[in-house]
Amino acid sequence: MNNNNNTSNNNNNNNNNNVKKNNVLEPKKMYEEQVKKRINFMPWLYDIEKHNEYHKKWQIDWQRQLSLMETIEFIGDNTFIADEDVNVFAERGRKIVIENNCRVATGCYLHGPLHFKENVGLNKNVHLEGGVKGICIGKNTRIGPNTSMFAFNHSFDCLDIPIREQKVNSKGIEIGEDVWIGANCSIVDGVKIGSHSVIGIASVVTKDVPEFEIWAGNPAKKIGQRQH
Repeated sequence: MNNNNNTSNNNNNNNNNNVKKNNVLEPKKMYEEQVKKRINFMPWLYDIEKHNEYHKKWQIDWQRQLSLMETIEFIGDNTFIADEDVNVFAERGRKIVIENNCRVATGCYLHGPLHFKENVGLNKNVHLEGGVKGICIGKNTRIGPNTSMFAFNHSFDCLDIPIREQKVNSKGIEIGEDVWIGANCSIVDGVKIGSHSVIGIASVVTKDVPEFEIWAGNPAKKIGQRQH
């Protein structure tokens, strides 16, 4: 009888220990997932040394995996690219080059050819379609969430042929250095945005923007000048 009681007590103790362990491990796992989610949405946190060290191996493995699947080249080892709902497509002839210290947040859609110079940052849900001629983004440029750039355009001159069957043209898009593009902007094919310029929120850019100028609106037009 005593032996049975001892066995029963031992089982209860083991069950209690398991519950205790689960109570400790479960919140820890949830916290780790939340930390990963946070940096996916806010990749500039990767600039902070403790976050960089914590996520470094994950990023090395993830970027290696991307390089095996697509024609993508990472220059340098300090870039962060989210792995949550990010779509990267770089088939042959549509290479993507990402230089050192770039940041790509969750939800982005990247279709080459694309070239990000050093320190380029994409907020969540940026949509970049390189067409044939590609999109080049200069160093230290920041792009706000939900911004889109399409480096191609459908022809629609012929009324006897559906637009989807007509030719697609591509001139390319060029973004200079140290440019700030606000949220929800659209930039059309053929546009060049000069270095140190600013594009206001929800703007539709259909013309070239000179250096140091501030543009906004739909269609975007000059509203100010950065002094230099």
